[in-house]
Amino acid sequence: MTDTDTPFRGVYPAMTTPFAGDSIDHELLRSDAQRLERAGVDGLVPVGSTGESATLSHDEHVEVVETVVDAVDIPVIAGAGSNATHEALDLARRSADAGADGLLLISPYYNKPEPAGMEAHYRTIADGVDLPQIVYNVPSRTGRNIDVETTVSLAEHGNIVGYKAASGDFGQISEIIERTRDEAFAVLSGDDALTLPMLSIGAAGTISVSANVEPERTCELVESALSGDYGRARELQFELGPLFRALFAETNPIPVKAAMEHRGYGPDGLRLPLSELSDENREELAAVLDELEGGA
Repeated sequence: MTDTDTPFRGVYPAMTTPFAGDSIDHELLRSDAQRLERAGVDGLVPVGSTGESATLSHDEHVEVVETVVDAVDIPVIAGAGSNATHEALDLARRSADAGADGLLLISPYYNKPEPAGMEAHYRTIADGVDLPQIVYNVPSRTGRNIDVETTVSLAEHGNIVGYKAASGDFGQISEIIERTRDEAFAVLSGDDALTLPMLSIGAAGTISVSANVEPERTCELVESALSGDYGRARELQFELGPLFRALFAETNPIPVKAAMEHRGYGPDGLRLPLSELSDENREELAAVLDELEGGA
């Protein structure tokens, strides 16, 4: 799924971080990365929000990146954001030193910068670390939207080459694709349910939660759409639709970790303040997973 004009293209699972008690299970992390690589994904994204980065120390964060980089031969895009610019810059530099091929940078959360501060934040990191960088817009988590003008301006920077769209605002996403289509700039879906409609208007791929559980189907869906086979892509969208909904019945990554346990990929342990999936949602998720496995 490579394309010389597009810096990121295809399927990039937003990886979970497995725990053994309160410690990171690096052996399981390595095997999970290799499982996903064998499934045909285009790259991996450890230590994002799905990887519970908010509850990892900086040293743990870097150790996860090192483990994933060492485990696979596909690109590794490390989550490296923070709501303090100096902290995000430090994490970005340490992730680069750990061997990351790119960076995923969540927008500053809680302190809610104005557009000028938002742009200065990203430009500071892009100026300080010479790696391809993806701006991550998820206002439901951060409390602040990265507006179109800021995104288009950031796309002019040589190191800012992507945008993970998880705002749910399809009009905004469409305008960003429209206004950056002549740049070496990839818009990636950050919402599994919207991946296919985003691909239809020019998105380049997805940073996906569901790809942890159904990597082959997710890759086929994206590849079908990118190659113009929207009939097959729609079939896969409808097959995976129940999974998309089940994986967001509670706060991510609570359901996806339960799904991975159900499939035998490891325990569903989470760090507080995240709690286990409710019994009702666990039963519904198991039914969806069993249906998918039966139809594989």
